[in-house]
Amino acid sequence: MRSLVAPVRIHLGPTHNAELADAITGAGGVLAPLDDADAVVWTAGPDSFPRDLPDSIRWVQLSSAGVESWLDAGIVDEKRTWTSAAGAYSRTVAQHTIMLLLAGVRHLPEQLKADSWRKDEFDPRVGTLDGSTVAIVGCGGIGRALIPFLHAAGAKVLAVTRSGVPVDGAALTLPADRVDEVWSNADHFVIAAPATSETAHLVDASAFARMKPSSWVVNVARGALVDTDAAVDAVKNGVIGGVAFDVTDPEPLPDQHPLWSLENAIITPHVANPASGLSTALAAHIARNVELRCAGSELVAKIDPNRGY
Repeated sequence: MRSLVAPVRIHLGPTHNAELADAITGAGGVLAPLDDADAVVWTAGPDSFPRDLPDSIRWVQLSSAGVESWLDAGIVDEKRTWTSAAGAYSRTVAQHTIMLLLAGVRHLPEQLKADSWRKDEFDPRVGTLDGSTVAIVGCGGIGRALIPFLHAAGAKVLAVTRSGVPVDGAALTLPADRVDEVWSNADHFVIAAPATSETAHLVDASAFARMKPSSWVVNVARGALVDTDAAVDAVKNGVIGGVAFDVTDPEPLPDQHPLWSLENAIITPHVANPASGLSTALAAHIARNVELRCAGSELVAKIDPNRGY
């Protein structure tokens, strides 16, 4: 996309990143000091963000997909456009998600720990996604990137979105206010919704009770979406098949937390979006928004403070 309006003067902070700088200039933007900028690309958290932005700043691009800390800090205002990195890291998170789900369904954790050949014990426990239904609760960028992986594994997708507008590749899409219908109508669950006051403990004891005894629940969004105590009880008592969490509540998960000792609980330390690929993925996302801004077009991943994401 070529610039049709004018180059945007962008302040990159709080420190210089060569890959992001190249993305900005390559997309038609111009690097500028804060006092002489039209926009800000910020690569750190809210604690270091300048609280008194010049009136000339009309757009702020953040580097994180989740923005609850920015909203809680009261930084995101309505005087200018704010965009997150939602969608920038979708493919790598989707890869991690399908790994976690398959590891659970195929009973991988205990096999990895085994130090002897236990085929007769393990074989009956190994499941498959082929012919199953996987519900993606919060089917945004991550969910849409995950759908082809699930199809390749032979699974059907049930999607839940805020609006309920049909999602490509999903056999059925439900609006968020019908999420309670999902728990008894899918085999496994991927939680990928934004963290808001409305989604806190979205997956609670009542939700677990409606799931199948073989169900696995994968959370790659925010720990607070799942009631951790209820998850422990559900796994320990065989209410569900297991949980696989890349995010936890609390986070970091304390060393002695019961989730660590449960056979059917898989914990990865918030690495679905690894640091090794952050800059490259963010650079592509920023370049796209700079091109759109230069062309006077609508930006992607705009933050709506009223919705909380």
